[in-house]
Amino acid sequence: MLKINLKPLTGKNSAKKSIEDTLQMSFKAFPKYIIMERTKWVDRKFNLGLPPGWLSNVLTRLEGVAVRLRNLTKELSDTQSRAQLNGQWSIKEHIGHLIDLEALHSGRIQDFIDRKSVLRAADMSNKKTYAASHNERSIDQLIDRFDHNRTQFITSLKSLDDETQEFLAMHPRLKVPMRVVDMAFFTAEHDDHHIASIVQILRSLQ
Repeated sequence: MLKINLKPLTGKNSAKKSIEDTLQMSFKAFPKYIIMERTKWVDRKFNLGLPPGWLSNVLTRLEGVAVRLRNLTKELSDTQSRAQLNGQWSIKEHIGHLIDLEALHSGRIQDFIDRKSVLRAADMSNKKTYAASHNERSIDQLIDRFDHNRTQFITSLKSLDDETQEFLAMHPRLKVPMRVVDMAFFTAEHDDHHIASIVQILRSLQ
């Protein structure tokens, strides 16, 4: 357990100094003590089969991603937002990757409409993201573009009739059947995975 020892308060400035010392304790220490190693996205297992009537709940998560991204990045410099720590994606590239996958998500909606037995596959090599030069764009440009594409995705989800929402199609990598609500949940989980990656970078930049 991580212990915090507060200094005795002996004067007008002592209380302020003690609080400042406590608050300035390195945030980097927390993962070592309270956060276990993250599961890789490709190792995630999903228990799906959500009721179709749960879609509106999942939509709330999908709709809030752009706001979360803006709140996380509003005070970052361009240097910080493009930093590639340990050769990994920068914050800009994580956001860019979410942009790159919106076409896949929208395409899968079309797969449900067309009653495809298997949903279209993702490119697990992420060639599009590596080739996109997302670091050359501003954070605002990236988030605005994501927000625009995500709004279109959500509008398409809301337009689906009950029969389409009940249709089951196989996810090509997971080898599990999905309804529209499961695909939307899977997308929200993918969003959270990359937002968590952004938070890890922010901790490292402190």
